[in-house]
Amino acid sequence: MSRLLLVEDDEALALGIEFTLVDEGYEVLRASSFNEGKRIFENENPDLVILDVNLPGGSGYELCKYIRTKSDVPLIFLTALDEEVNVVLGFEIGGDDYITKPFRVKELISRIRAIIRRNSRNTGIGKRLVSGDIVLDTTTALVKKSEMEIALTAQEYKLLLIFMSRPGILMKREEILGELLEGAGAFFDENTLSVYIKRLREKLEDNPKEPQYIMTQRGLGYKWNKDVTKE
Repeated sequence: MSRLLLVEDDEALALGIEFTLVDEGYEVLRASSFNEGKRIFENENPDLVILDVNLPGGSGYELCKYIRTKSDVPLIFLTALDEEVNVVLGFEIGGDDYITKPFRVKELISRIRAIIRRNSRNTGIGKRLVSGDIVLDTTTALVKKSEMEIALTAQEYKLLLIFMSRPGILMKREEILGELLEGAGAFFDENTLSVYIKRLREKLEDNPKEPQYIMTQRGLGYKWNKDVTKE
Protein backbone atom coordinates (compact mmCIF):
# COMPACT_ATOMS: atom_id res chain seq x y z
CA MET A 1 0.00 0.00 0.00
CA SER A 2 1.44 3.38 -1.03
CA ARG A 3 1.56 6.08 1.64
CA LEU A 4 0.62 9.55 0.44
CA LEU A 5 1.21 12.82 2.28
CA LEU A 6 -1.51 15.38 1.53
CA VAL A 7 -0.68 18.94 2.64
CA GLU A 8 -3.82 21.05 2.11
CA ASP A 9 -5.29 23.72 4.41
CA ASP A 10 -8.81 23.63 2.91
CA GLU A 11 -10.29 21.06 5.27
CA ALA A 12 -13.36 20.27 3.18
CA LEU A 13 -11.27 19.70 0.06
CA ALA A 14 -8.68 17.71 2.00
CA LEU A 15 -11.32 15.45 3.53
CA GLY A 16 -12.84 14.81 0.11
CA ILE A 17 -9.47 13.94 -1.41
CA GLU A 18 -8.55 11.76 1.56
CA PHE A 19 -11.83 9.85 1.39
CA THR A 20 -11.40 9.09 -2.31
CA LEU A 21 -7.74 8.11 -1.98
CA VAL A 22 -8.43 5.78 0.93
CA ASP A 23 -11.28 4.25 -1.09
CA GLU A 24 -8.75 3.63 -3.88
CA GLY A 25 -6.51 1.72 -1.47
CA TYR A 26 -3.97 4.37 -0.48
CA GLU A 27 -2.86 5.23 3.04
CA VAL A 28 -3.21 9.00 3.51
CA LEU A 29 -1.24 11.18 5.92
CA ARG A 30 -2.87 14.61 6.10
CA ALA A 31 -1.42 17.98 7.14
CA SER A 32 -2.94 21.47 7.02
CA SER A 33 0.13 23.72 7.44
CA PHE A 34 3.75 24.09 6.40
CA ASN A 35 5.13 23.00 9.77
CA GLU A 36 2.78 20.04 10.12
CA GLY A 37 3.58 18.87 6.60
CA LYS A 38 7.31 19.15 7.28
CA ARG A 39 6.98 17.19 10.54
CA ILE A 40 4.97 14.37 8.99
CA PHE A 41 7.34 14.15 6.03
CA GLU A 42 10.34 13.84 8.36
CA ASN A 43 8.70 11.18 10.53
CA GLU A 44 6.68 9.07 8.10
CA ASN A 45 8.69 8.73 4.85
CA PRO A 46 5.74 8.90 2.40
CA ASP A 47 5.85 7.40 -1.10
CA LEU A 48 4.38 10.53 -2.72
CA VAL A 49 3.55 14.09 -1.61
CA ILE A 50 0.52 16.13 -2.73
CA LEU A 51 1.29 19.72 -1.84
CA ASP A 52 -0.82 22.88 -1.92
CA VAL A 53 1.08 26.07 -2.77
CA ASN A 54 -0.68 28.41 -0.31
CA LEU A 55 -0.21 27.13 3.22
CA PRO A 56 -0.31 28.62 6.73
CA GLY A 57 3.22 29.17 8.00
CA GLY A 58 4.99 29.05 4.63
CA SER A 59 4.48 28.34 0.96
CA GLY A 60 4.30 24.97 -0.71
CA TYR A 61 7.25 26.03 -2.84
CA GLU A 62 9.35 26.44 0.31
CA LEU A 63 8.24 23.04 1.59
CA CYS A 64 9.09 21.49 -1.77
CA LYS A 65 12.59 22.99 -1.64
CA TYR A 66 13.05 21.54 1.84
CA ILE A 67 11.83 18.10 0.77
CA ARG A 68 14.23 18.12 -2.17
CA THR A 69 17.18 18.58 0.21
CA LYS A 70 16.18 15.29 1.86
CA SER A 71 14.51 13.13 -0.78
CA ASP A 72 13.55 12.66 -4.43
CA VAL A 73 10.07 11.44 -3.44
CA PRO A 74 7.52 12.20 -6.21
CA LEU A 75 5.68 15.47 -5.57
CA ILE A 76 2.48 16.85 -7.09
CA PHE A 77 1.55 20.52 -6.64
CA LEU A 78 -2.12 21.21 -5.95
CA THR A 79 -3.13 24.85 -6.32
CA ALA A 80 -5.43 27.48 -7.73
CA LEU A 81 -2.47 29.25 -9.33
CA ASP A 82 -2.39 28.24 -12.98
CA GLU A 83 -0.31 31.01 -14.59
CA GLU A 84 2.57 29.60 -16.61
CA VAL A 85 5.21 31.27 -14.42
CA ASN A 86 3.85 29.47 -11.35
CA VAL A 87 3.70 26.13 -13.13
CA VAL A 88 7.26 26.41 -14.44
CA LEU A 89 8.50 27.50 -11.00
CA GLY A 90 6.92 24.41 -9.47
CA PHE A 91 8.78 22.17 -11.91
CA GLU A 92 12.06 24.06 -11.58
CA ILE A 93 12.25 23.56 -7.83
CA GLY A 94 11.58 19.83 -8.11
CA GLY A 95 7.86 19.17 -8.58
CA ASP A 96 6.89 16.18 -10.72
CA ASP A 97 3.36 17.26 -11.65
CA TYR A 98 0.97 20.17 -11.22
CA ILE A 99 -2.82 20.17 -11.02
CA THR A 100 -4.97 23.29 -10.69
CA LYS A 101 -8.21 23.79 -8.78
CA PRO A 102 -10.98 23.09 -9.46
CA PHE A 103 -10.16 19.57 -10.61
CA ARG A 104 -11.68 16.11 -10.72
CA VAL A 105 -10.35 13.80 -8.04
CA LYS A 106 -10.26 10.94 -10.55
CA GLU A 107 -7.82 13.00 -12.62
CA LEU A 108 -5.59 13.42 -9.57
CA ILE A 109 -5.75 9.67 -8.94
CA SER A 110 -4.70 8.92 -12.54
CA ARG A 111 -1.66 11.14 -12.13
CA ILE A 112 -0.75 9.55 -8.80
CA ARG A 113 -0.98 6.09 -10.34
CA ALA A 114 1.16 7.07 -13.32
CA ILE A 115 3.94 8.54 -11.15
CA ILE A 116 3.97 5.61 -8.71
CA ARG A 117 3.95 3.15 -11.65
CA ARG A 118 6.92 4.89 -13.26
CA ASN A 119 8.88 4.84 -10.01
CA SER A 120 8.24 1.16 -9.32
CA ARG A 121 9.05 0.16 -12.89
CA ASN A 122 12.23 2.21 -13.04
CA THR A 123 13.75 0.56 -9.95
CA GLY A 124 13.76 -3.05 -11.10
CA ILE A 125 15.07 -3.45 -14.64
CA GLY A 126 18.33 -4.99 -13.45
CA LYS A 127 21.03 -3.29 -15.50
CA ARG A 128 23.37 -0.32 -15.64
CA LEU A 129 23.58 2.17 -18.47
CA VAL A 130 27.03 3.72 -18.88
CA SER A 131 27.81 6.68 -21.13
CA GLY A 132 31.01 8.69 -20.76
CA ASP A 133 31.29 9.48 -17.05
CA ILE A 134 27.53 9.02 -16.49
CA VAL A 135 26.23 5.81 -14.92
CA LEU A 136 22.51 5.12 -14.52
CA ASP A 137 21.79 2.09 -12.32
CA THR A 138 18.22 0.96 -12.96
CA THR A 139 18.29 -1.57 -10.12
CA THR A 140 18.63 1.22 -7.56
CA ALA A 141 17.46 4.23 -9.62
CA LEU A 142 20.75 5.97 -8.83
CA VAL A 143 22.70 8.20 -11.21
CA LYS A 144 26.39 9.01 -10.84
CA LYS A 145 28.76 11.33 -12.66
CA SER A 146 32.45 10.60 -12.17
CA GLU A 147 31.53 8.35 -9.22
CA MET A 148 29.60 11.17 -7.51
CA GLU A 149 25.88 10.57 -6.96
CA ILE A 150 23.52 13.03 -8.65
CA ALA A 151 20.17 13.82 -7.04
CA LEU A 152 17.36 13.67 -9.61
CA THR A 153 13.61 14.02 -9.22
CA ALA A 154 11.40 11.22 -10.50
CA GLN A 155 10.69 13.06 -13.75
CA GLU A 156 14.33 13.99 -14.29
CA TYR A 157 15.28 10.35 -13.82
CA LYS A 158 12.57 9.28 -16.26
CA LEU A 159 13.76 11.78 -18.85
CA LEU A 160 17.39 10.67 -18.49
CA LEU A 161 16.32 7.03 -18.87
CA ILE A 162 14.46 7.92 -22.07
CA PHE A 163 17.58 9.55 -23.52
CA MET A 164 20.07 6.89 -22.45
CA SER A 165 17.83 4.11 -23.76
CA ARG A 166 17.99 5.67 -27.25
CA PRO A 167 21.56 6.92 -27.78
CA GLY A 168 22.20 8.73 -31.04
CA ILE A 169 18.52 8.77 -31.99
CA LEU A 170 16.89 12.13 -32.69
CA MET A 171 13.62 12.34 -30.76
CA LYS A 172 10.92 14.88 -31.44
CA ARG A 173 9.67 16.94 -28.53
CA GLU A 174 6.22 15.36 -28.88
CA GLU A 175 7.74 11.89 -28.64
CA ILE A 176 9.61 12.74 -25.45
CA LEU A 177 6.51 14.35 -23.91
CA GLY A 178 4.47 11.26 -24.78
CA GLU A 179 6.97 9.07 -22.91
CA LEU A 180 6.84 11.32 -19.86
CA LEU A 181 3.06 11.57 -19.82
CA GLU A 182 2.27 7.88 -20.38
CA GLY A 183 -1.37 8.81 -20.95
CA ALA A 184 -1.80 10.42 -17.53
CA GLY A 185 -2.80 13.81 -18.91
CA ALA A 186 -0.33 15.66 -16.67
CA PHE A 187 0.61 19.28 -17.34
CA PHE A 188 3.50 19.26 -19.74
CA ASP A 189 4.14 21.54 -22.68
CA GLU A 190 7.19 22.51 -24.68
CA ASN A 191 8.22 25.15 -22.13
CA THR A 192 8.08 22.57 -19.34
CA LEU A 193 10.17 20.12 -21.36
CA SER A 194 12.74 22.86 -21.93
CA VAL A 195 12.92 23.37 -18.16
CA TYR A 196 13.63 19.66 -17.61
CA ILE A 197 16.29 19.63 -20.33
CA LYS A 198 17.93 22.67 -18.74
CA ARG A 199 17.90 21.08 -15.28
CA LEU A 200 19.39 17.82 -16.56
CA ARG A 201 22.15 19.66 -18.39
CA GLU A 202 23.01 21.62 -15.25
CA LYS A 203 23.42 18.35 -13.36
CA LEU A 204 25.12 16.25 -16.06
CA GLU A 205 27.18 18.52 -18.25
CA ASP A 206 30.59 19.97 -17.42
CA ASN A 207 29.47 23.13 -19.22
CA PRO A 208 25.66 23.27 -19.65
CA LYS A 209 26.02 26.04 -22.26
CA GLU A 210 28.08 23.70 -24.44
CA PRO A 211 26.39 20.32 -23.83
CA GLN A 212 28.10 17.09 -24.82
CA TYR A 213 25.39 14.63 -23.78
CA ILE A 214 21.96 16.13 -24.54
CA MET A 215 22.14 17.84 -27.90
CA THR A 216 19.51 20.12 -29.43
CA GLN A 217 18.62 19.82 -33.11
CA ARG A 218 16.89 23.17 -33.53
CA GLY A 219 13.35 22.79 -34.80
CA LEU A 220 13.60 19.00 -34.72
CA GLY A 221 14.18 17.73 -31.18
CA TYR A 222 16.90 16.28 -28.97
CA LYS A 223 19.27 13.33 -28.91
CA TRP A 224 21.72 11.67 -26.52
CA ASN A 225 25.03 12.32 -28.23
CA LYS A 226 27.29 9.66 -26.69
CA ASP A 227 27.42 5.88 -26.92
CA VAL A 228 25.71 3.93 -24.15
CA THR A 229 26.73 0.47 -22.96
CA LYS A 230 24.54 -1.86 -20.91
CA GLU A 231 26.06 -3.84 -18.06
